[in-house]
Amino acid sequence: MIKALNPVFISGKEVFPLVEGGKGIAVSNGESSGAWAAAGGVGTFSAVNADAHDENGDLLPIVYHGKTRRERHDELINFSIKGGITQARIAHEASNGNGRIHMNVLWEMGAVEPILHGVLSQTKGLVHGVTCGAGMPYKLAEICTHYGVYYYPIVSSARAFKILWKRAYNKFSDGLGGVVYEDPWLAGGHNGISNSEDPLKPEPPLQRVIDLRSAMRECGLDNTPIFMAGGVWALSEWEDWLDNPAIGPISFQFGTRPLLTQESPISGAWKKKLLTLKEGDIYLNRFSPTGFYSSAVRNDFLGDLHGRATRQVAYSISPIGDHEAPFPVGARGRLVYLTPHDKEHAEAWVKAGYISAMRTPDSTLIFVTPEKENEILRDQINCMGCLSACMFSNWAQNDEGTTGKKADPRSFCIQKTLQEISHGDDVDNELMFAGHQAYRFAKDPFYANGFVPTVKQLVERLQTGL
Repeated sequence: MIKALNPVFISGKEVFPLVEGGKGIAVSNGESSGAWAAAGGVGTFSAVNADAHDENGDLLPIVYHGKTRRERHDELINFSIKGGITQARIAHEASNGNGRIHMNVLWEMGAVEPILHGVLSQTKGLVHGVTCGAGMPYKLAEICTHYGVYYYPIVSSARAFKILWKRAYNKFSDGLGGVVYEDPWLAGGHNGISNSEDPLKPEPPLQRVIDLRSAMRECGLDNTPIFMAGGVWALSEWEDWLDNPAIGPISFQFGTRPLLTQESPISGAWKKKLLTLKEGDIYLNRFSPTGFYSSAVRNDFLGDLHGRATRQVAYSISPIGDHEAPFPVGARGRLVYLTPHDKEHAEAWVKAGYISAMRTPDSTLIFVTPEKENEILRDQINCMGCLSACMFSNWAQNDEGTTGKKADPRSFCIQKTLQEISHGDDVDNELMFAGHQAYRFAKDPFYANGFVPTVKQLVERLQTGL
């Protein structure tokens, strides 16, 4: 047994310092977050294109009818607002009035501001706080304060918090319920590794969190809790953080472990996959159309993306320097120029069946099969603007509706794959986000013989330190 877990004041109520992490499209929903709150902690449902239900409680399929990206983008906003309201109501009912219910959004998701307004305006008393990361959510404080809910920015450094505080949050200090420190090397999904940090050299979180607390104390936030997120599995491994004056009030956010519960909405195939993972099976990569690093399970989906990046050569539209070897591209056989060495590689890839050369924004060619090229082009055409700016499709939510750059075939449609893995059984050919501790499911005796606990059983287990 670890030392007693003292309650922490979160979003207006004392609760266990145990927080469910909000996980992407339809993965943290009202049932899972409501059950977590019912157990006395903080449940978090995802409002990133959340599932909506009809009057009979049946899932409303997301089908886009708009002929343009802008029209489909407007449809996506409506779907998202309906889904967020649906999941908030489910979570509220499942919580039985216990714990707290938070909603998670990504600042870089498409139309995050109108979606926040649309959900919060219809969920008074159902949602107590909003967590938000994947970008710098300057306007989060103003929006949440308007609706009387607490806000919880997700940061990966003291520097990021200082910028947010100085630019916006100092004006809305009463509504700052806490700050989520998310380990940029160990967390699942999108990670906040900055350009000054080495993705291959993880830094221990303790000093980084102490630095965050020091920055918060400079702002008068001595008693505002920090949520430690990313890499958290068992509290016995964090006991020295409890009642630590250098850290102050601390709660722990669990993103990966709640995936494997009875209430978790992910498929049975996904849950079985989690029980088979080994150390090293989680891959920190930069294929996401957001441009951020992200962590996901190694599978054929990531293997295909890795292959595209590997089968890549730089080209010139005219002979220059070492780029002197002509190479025909496309149905019209337009010539580009490669180095002689790269031309040998290109010809070998073509011989192996990767006959389609696709241009990237960085003046490189990637080589894929004709089937993959058709899939990539189809996905780019069908874009519905799920991000504020998308490298893959070149969509941006500005007046022009574009980033101004070429669409990048080295990435993928994140909306498509996350919807498909959330509502299907294919865990090999879709993106499967996970934290770097996910391999521990296979080793932890709590999950022996394929045991899948209820949320209540998991929360009780966590309180023992295991």
